Amino acid sequence: MTTFNQAVKNYFPKLKFFTLAITRAHGQNHPEVFEVRDLFKTMNKKTRKAKKSKPNLDTEFVRLRDITNHYTIPSDACEAYTAVYTMLSEVDEAYQG
Repeated sequence: MTTFNQAVKNYFPKLKFFTLAITRAHGQNHPEVFEVRDLFKTMNKKTRKAKKSKPNLDTEFVRLRDITNHYTIPSDACEAYTAVYTMLSEVDEAYQG
């Protein structure tokens, strides 16, 4: 199982790019991606601020699970969209673990 710090290191650089890409590609049909991006930005900021200790991201993960229907990938999702939800799900799992 991946630790939270490993998940952050592996996924946050990609999520920074991909969350922006999906707002441009899917924002019109899936307005929730804008909130996904904002939540990720908040999580990224809190994680950087916490340095080596584990940040409190409970609120962000609860909201992400709610707006993404537990990271359910829409039928019209592209590879980047799929990757974002998959990575966020794995970061969430590592955070809870």
